[in-house]
Amino acid sequence: MNRRDWIRTGSAAAAGFVVRPTLRLVPRQTRGPIRLHSNENPYGPSPAAKQAMTSAFAEANLYPSDAWSDLKKLIAEREHLTPDHVVLGAGSHEVLRMTAMAYGIPGGEVLTGYPTYEGLEGYAKSIGAHVHRVPVDSDLNLDLESMARRTSQAIKLVFLCNPNNPTGTIRPASEVRAFCEDVSRRTVVLVDEAYFELVDDPAYESMVDLVRSGENIIVSRTFSKIYGLAGLRVGYGLARPDIADRLRAYRTSSSVNILGLRAAIAAYQDPEFVQLSRDRITAARTFATNLVEAFGRKCLPSHTNFIFFHLGSDIVTFRQQMEKKGILVGRPFPPFLDWCRLSIGTDSEMSMFAKAYKDLLR
Repeated sequence: MNRRDWIRTGSAAAAGFVVRPTLRLVPRQTRGPIRLHSNENPYGPSPAAKQAMTSAFAEANLYPSDAWSDLKKLIAEREHLTPDHVVLGAGSHEVLRMTAMAYGIPGGEVLTGYPTYEGLEGYAKSIGAHVHRVPVDSDLNLDLESMARRTSQAIKLVFLCNPNNPTGTIRPASEVRAFCEDVSRRTVVLVDEAYFELVDDPAYESMVDLVRSGENIIVSRTFSKIYGLAGLRVGYGLARPDIADRLRAYRTSSSVNILGLRAAIAAYQDPEFVQLSRDRITAARTFATNLVEAFGRKCLPSHTNFIFFHLGSDIVTFRQQMEKKGILVGRPFPPFLDWCRLSIGTDSEMSMFAKAYKDLLR
């Protein structure tokens, strides 16, 4: 299911997509520095998710098995899978940890792009797995051709983040699908789709159809980004039932808590908030891109809630300078130590970044 199909399956889709007049975005209340470093949604959780959390206090004395089953069923229905295909975790980070353990023990070999999201690589190394890094190509896109060539029979897991973090770039569906179909004949491929709901490019599609057809594919997603539930830690993986069972054996926490589950259930059925949030993030992302490009800096085309742009100077120094101005920006991503990953904030936060950035350049 691609993102456009996903929107059409929402609760308001049958009668056409109509935004409720009473629905509005409430920007986060900033305490301390402005947070443009962790790819959070500055407009979430949605009002529906907040209400669901409040109501869930009445269930705090109960184990969350019913809510757990309800969320799995919702996800399975939307993706035309069974609940046995769905693995819930404390954020998609836990799904990545489960996968690293399932295929990295003992002494397994894992292959990833570089740079990419570090969660799986870090955990794989911590359990003794050997990680092979394949550098991005000259355009800073994941080098699928080199990754396919490097996937030997010794590789037990391949990690593919699309859209990629920290670059924000995508590889088109035709190329990703060909890569997955080829490589999954030799090993398991994990496709991280944390930013799936933010992509609005017709060349992009989810790889869930390969899960549906029984391939050696795992798709991971999260409620931390577009849904604005990063602090509640809810994520999920989609995989063939036998693969899903293997992952569940390595779950590192007993359960997602009842507040997170109820909030995720409400958010998942609230396409109006998702659309409003996406529109505002896209507009602010365009503003940020135009800003840095106006100063002659290269900015990669982003399909996420952050941009990755060329500073032309040391990122560590830039971070320190911006922090003194009350703004947090992204950490270093070797080997691109003169590039900056900047999360997209509210309109006022992006205006404050623009002022601070211009002051530094002057």
